Amino acid sequence: MSVVLVLALACYGAFSAPTPQQSGGVSGGEGGSDAQSSGSALQASSPMTLTSGGRAWPTTSLLGPENNIVSATAESANQPTYTLVPNQEAPADNGMILDFTNEESPQAIRGDNGASDFTGFNAPYDRLNPNAFARPGTDAGDSPNFKWPMGLSSARSGTGGGNPGYARQQNIDELPISQSMAGVDMRLAPNAHRELHWHSANEWSYVFNGSARISAVDPAGRTYVDDIQAGDLWFFPAGIPHSIQASPDGVEFLLVFSQGDFSEDATDLVSELFLRNPKEVLAKNFQTDISDFDNLPQDEKYIFNAAPYPENLTEVQQSVLGPTGQVPSDQAYTYHLSQQEPLQVPGGSIKIVDPTVFPVAENFSVGFFTIEPGAMREIHWHLTSDEWNFFLAGNARITSFTAPESSRTFDFQAGDVGYIPVENAHYIENTGNTTVSYMEVLQAPQYQDMSVSQWLGLTPANVVADTLHLPQSLISRLPKVKNYIVPGNANYSTTNFTVEPSAVVKRKEPMGYSRSSRLF
Repeated sequence: MSVVLVLALACYGAFSAPTPQQSGGVSGGEGGSDAQSSGSALQASSPMTLTSGGRAWPTTSLLGPENNIVSATAESANQPTYTLVPNQEAPADNGMILDFTNEESPQAIRGDNGASDFTGFNAPYDRLNPNAFARPGTDAGDSPNFKWPMGLSSARSGTGGGNPGYARQQNIDELPISQSMAGVDMRLAPNAHRELHWHSANEWSYVFNGSARISAVDPAGRTYVDDIQAGDLWFFPAGIPHSIQASPDGVEFLLVFSQGDFSEDATDLVSELFLRNPKEVLAKNFQTDISDFDNLPQDEKYIFNAAPYPENLTEVQQSVLGPTGQVPSDQAYTYHLSQQEPLQVPGGSIKIVDPTVFPVAENFSVGFFTIEPGAMREIHWHLTSDEWNFFLAGNARITSFTAPESSRTFDFQAGDVGYIPVENAHYIENTGNTTVSYMEVLQAPQYQDMSVSQWLGLTPANVVADTLHLPQSLISRLPKVKNYIVPGNANYSTTNFTVEPSAVVKRKEPMGYSRSSRLF
């Protein structure tokens, strides 16, 4: 008998021989013999691993129904012990601010809603997201997720070694609701390049920190070179080829694109353009010998290290001038927002940049807001554009109302992206003890919003009273101009925010239309 046949018979015997449990039969129910037969058939066809009386594979003897449940005592049930944070026992519909930051075991309790957490599986996430775990009682219906932490995006490295930089992105793959905009966080090491490239989408950028030199050429052959620093903006229309090189300090910046499905991995790169064309074609196009292309990079450069750029900006600008000159100043690709003073208001500050002052960014309107502890960006909505948010500092929450009867509240920290569909009413409230800084990016030719407070303040009082059953004392105080930001109280147990009439700042003109205010 061959060795193969012996092994086959041995394996058959191991898998077909009844286990002790099988030979003992199945008890405790009608049709025992059928169950035993069925179980044996299953066991015979399935490899079995036995450990100390245990069973790795299933058995039909465990099929329900079953009423033999062990009674749980307090000890055996392992009931969680916990404490509630301030405001957690307040009525759920009040939606008070909760701080789980230092809570070892956060609980999904708000007023009479929710229950204690048995497992504690996601305590680190629960600490960051109290309004998701113990959501306000006013949250209702089915609303899509509108938050994405950029920290959960995969960071793509540059090439060539030497830690040249990285990029990570948010698009509809990460946040499906973000249909009209996508974002990229990019870091360039000192002197590193973002390779010469162009996009099918418009590119708007805000510099987080550091500084860089950008260059571009328009269809008329006009050139543009400028140095930008933290707090500045640039904009490249779709199809405009450009480059970015970090200063010796390095740079990190945010990119916002006008397509929700934009991918940083699908950029048009000059290195790939050369690699994907015959060398004969390249030689003919550039009127040179084919040997000039023998040392082309064998892969895309993307982000890579380099020597510092020349210090004298003016000399570089002159060196690249063609017969059509430079891009005119009224079509400049940069805007030095770092030099624009914000408008200070009770509870925070505001800067607005839109095509009225940055014309080349013809469909990008952006509001930069700071919100002090306890204050909030008033309830509002936008008329023609979704709102793409990026949080630069602090802790905040947003409730987005989706008609007719749905809403959802999410918490935001620095590095988080938010996305509010057009016409969804929402607010941004500071929930921490430090200043919140964030931006609202719109695809619109002018920054506009609808303030709920101003709307009601400019509506006949009887209509407001009949509709909302509000007291006349409140209706008489409704503002007739936009507040943008409303102050609050850093004591997050406060429920009365009444402002005495004498303390209200009376403005004779709406904010945003006075050039001296520097809101625009």
